[in-house]
Amino acid sequence: MFCNQCEQTAKGIGCTKIGVCGKSEDTAALQDLLTYAVQGLSLVAEDGRKHGVVDPEVNRFTAEAVFACLTNVDFDPLRFQAWINKTVQLREAMKVKVAAAGSTTAFTAPAAVYSPAETLPGLVAQGQALDFINSLDSNEDLRSLKQIAVYGIRGLAAYADHAAILGQEDDSVYAYIHSTLAELTRSGQDLGQLVGMVLKCGEVNLKAMELLDAGNTGTYGHPTPTAVPLGTKAGKAILVSGHDLRDLELLLKQTEGKGINIYTHGEMLPTHAYPGLKKYPHFYGHFGTAWQNQAKEFPNFPGAILFTTNCIQRPADTYKDNVFTTGLVGWPDLVHIGPDKDFTPVINRALALPGFAADEDKGSVLTGFARNTVLGVADKVIEAVKSKAIRHFFLVGGCDGAKPGRNYYTEFVEKVPADCMVLTLACGKFRFFDKQLGDIGGIPRLLDVGQCNDAYSAIQIAVALAGAFNCGVNDLPLSLVLSWYEQKAVVILLTLFSLGIKDIRLGPSLPAFITPNVLNVLVENFACKPIAATPEEDLKAILG
Repeated sequence: MFCNQCEQTAKGIGCTKIGVCGKSEDTAALQDLLTYAVQGLSLVAEDGRKHGVVDPEVNRFTAEAVFACLTNVDFDPLRFQAWINKTVQLREAMKVKVAAAGSTTAFTAPAAVYSPAETLPGLVAQGQALDFINSLDSNEDLRSLKQIAVYGIRGLAAYADHAAILGQEDDSVYAYIHSTLAELTRSGQDLGQLVGMVLKCGEVNLKAMELLDAGNTGTYGHPTPTAVPLGTKAGKAILVSGHDLRDLELLLKQTEGKGINIYTHGEMLPTHAYPGLKKYPHFYGHFGTAWQNQAKEFPNFPGAILFTTNCIQRPADTYKDNVFTTGLVGWPDLVHIGPDKDFTPVINRALALPGFAADEDKGSVLTGFARNTVLGVADKVIEAVKSKAIRHFFLVGGCDGAKPGRNYYTEFVEKVPADCMVLTLACGKFRFFDKQLGDIGGIPRLLDVGQCNDAYSAIQIAVALAGAFNCGVNDLPLSLVLSWYEQKAVVILLTLFSLGIKDIRLGPSLPAFITPNVLNVLVENFACKPIAATPEEDLKAILG
């Protein structure tokens, strides 16, 4: 086993026995094998497009299979066995369709003719024999860029899958995934070609986030500023964590009139701002923070817990009977809600548990400052900048994690001068989301833009402000101070690079899969840099 795709990887180098995330050696091998199998499918799908053959089932399956390999999504070996087998079935069926369309391609690449072992141990052995990361390229710099492409595609696939669930798809996204995974089976590319490939990943991801934004806002309306209670309400309870708005909506519908209050956790906080979701009276508040306190918070939640998508640590045995999963999330021994989305097991468990004994007021936080809201007061913002009431904007956001060092982001926000604004998004905000920073001219100094995919909204805000000031985004009084953990953060960073955005500060540590030479390319072209040892150092460098 060797895995270095997340920020918390062992010793900053790579996990070799068991993942810091809890991923087993067997699961790591199966994820590598699934990725390899999807590369074979992609070779055929790529050829199919040349002959006018595009299969919607192959498109959707590809996104799901790639997404399943993202950190903390699925650790269930049996599900990977099913995915690997289906990948090969779809590949062979696709070959027949492509041949019928006139293709004479002989698919001889090993990934395109791979045959899966019949048993789970056999599949594990095949995955281990791949030595997947090292097989990407013998040159460490080229291998580094190919890893960035693989990890970027995993993040891209996540957003594409979320968007497709809400009916928003674009074949150009799937075409990029297929063509790039196919290209990664080949050799001979130079540094420039691979840099272009990873920047293209960021460009395509902007389209995927645009699709997801259209799905979210088209289905549930545009977010509006909303105060979300942090306390609890007497009664039965279900806690929803993850990212999936549709699953939340279906749960809200199925719990109407049952005396169960629905709470959010982590990146589900911004869902309270969508008109189509906050209309449910039993959609109450937000419980807990994010990564750093899960081990303490979840055992103390007296109701059922529903995990949607990733960013969740494996449940401890002490409370796993209260935990359910949905979508692509899979852990052995947990009840998984299938595609029929019947949440009866979750509801019955919540009714059987004690719930909260009494109301408890712990204040509230504001969310819902996506692009429509912020741009709705753009004239006030522009005037405040011109009058020097607002000196600088900081976008402080990204992923959270359990490894020490992330207190930097809490301290940074606490030390941001009173004449500066802080925009935030994703689960990194839970280091400081409840800080009372006051306002500037009636505009809150801390603005929660939303989930990680709402980087799209943040980009639109920056572009609109740049237009208003008749300058480039890099000329705005705006600094990006980002934290990363997994592959969605990787692809968002690639999106920012593809837009030419510079001077991004990244932490708490740089990716282990980026070699010094590749880092130099990023520094030379985008002035990307690690966060300093202290917030004071970075604030002084930015503000002077």
